[in-house]
Amino acid sequence: MVEEQRRRVEDQMTKMVEEIDKTYLRKMQGDMHRCAAACCDNQTYSVQKVHSCVENCGAPLNKAQQYVQGEFERVQNRLQRCVMECNDKIKDHMGPNPTQSEVDKFSADFEKCATKCVDTYCDLLPALEKTMKKVLGSKQFE
Repeated sequence: MVEEQRRRVEDQMTKMVEEIDKTYLRKMQGDMHRCAAACCDNQTYSVQKVHSCVENCGAPLNKAQQYVQGEFERVQNRLQRCVMECNDKIKDHMGPNPTQSEVDKFSADFEKCATKCVDTYCDLLPALEKTMKKVLGSKQFE
């Protein structure tokens, strides 16, 4: 059951990353490489000027990738905190020497709680994707 939930989260995240990459980041990456090539093609530039030019070409993509990574980390931390809260609740209710039937019951309770966390997390992802696309589509990364 836990494996199934983990796979569900991974699948949703992968789908979202692919969509954001195809829609925004890949174009930015192409723009960065074309810009960097133009820097290198400029025969009037000094070595330092070419280096600075290439660095500037990569800045928008780097900022966009940092933004995306930060948003993913934020929601993943939220999921982890929820699952840790489930774990803490179970530990609070479990005595020092639980019987096997108590362990089984607590394990089932934990799985229900963790599944609820995953459900909440997966429900958040479409809104997160929409927000990220809106931010990435704005001119702030140019």
